[in-house]
Amino acid sequence: MNNIKSTFSIKDLENLTGVKAHTIRIWEKRYNLLQPERTDTNIRYYSLANLQKLLNISYLNSNGYKISKIASLHAKQIPILVKEVAQNDLTNNHAIDIFKLSMLNFDQKLFYDTYETLIKEKSFLEMFYQDFIPLLSEIGMLWQTDTITPAHEHFLTSLIRQKILVNTEKIQSQSQIENDKVFVLYLPENEVHELGLMIINYQLIANGYKSIFLGQSVPLDSLKDLLNYYDDITFLSYFTVKPEREHLVDYLKEFSEKLLIKKSIKLWVLGRMLTDFDLKTLPKQVTTFDSIENLVKNL
Repeated sequence: MNNIKSTFSIKDLENLTGVKAHTIRIWEKRYNLLQPERTDTNIRYYSLANLQKLLNISYLNSNGYKISKIASLHAKQIPILVKEVAQNDLTNNHAIDIFKLSMLNFDQKLFYDTYETLIKEKSFLEMFYQDFIPLLSEIGMLWQTDTITPAHEHFLTSLIRQKILVNTEKIQSQSQIENDKVFVLYLPENEVHELGLMIINYQLIANGYKSIFLGQSVPLDSLKDLLNYYDDITFLSYFTVKPEREHLVDYLKEFSEKLLIKKSIKLWVLGRMLTDFDLKTLPKQVTTFDSIENLVKNL
């Protein structure tokens, strides 16, 4: 049975396209741009074709085309015009919309085709920062508002994860270690959001550092083994949902007592759980960063 989401409420359209529900209704009434169906109880709902059309209309409108002009076009002309505009568009909005459509349809081929088109025009890192990070930010909001399901999010993040792994393997075969400092990358127990950590791993390797990637949900006691092998270690972690804010001070204190036993051992950390955290409470040898870009600048 095919359970792919194929109908959307007007609120779903607002969340997915950024066009306000009030504006969508005006465009329907005044320009007949969308043709919603109605339930037995007279509630509007929209097809996937409606969503795709609205994404295209929104894209053209944000690139200077008046709604009256778009409304005068034949339905088949709209996607053609979108492709023409997208060739010279530097905002990345069109690619992000296509990635969202691939997610909604669980369409791997559309994701791969879009990726291959972009990688011809920009580097992998440029794509990650310009396309994937804004996309993931939007996906997080869509999940929170029940516009998409966790399955949609997992589908998309698994494809992005795959591309990070492929590109990391590629640079590992080309790069050489040029620095004695060792980075150990890990996520705290019950933390599974590893895409940010993976892209940091990619950039460490690209910059000639030895990077040991341990991945998700690593207990502190497991990190102690590394102290037997290396003297100069920078542990690096990403706190997206764990440890929770009320446990953050205790976690960092325990980390300090168990692992920061030499001046040459440090902890670098970033992530959402550090928002509004009182930095004065940080143990010595712990440094926080507000973004991956700022962390990389400190290498």
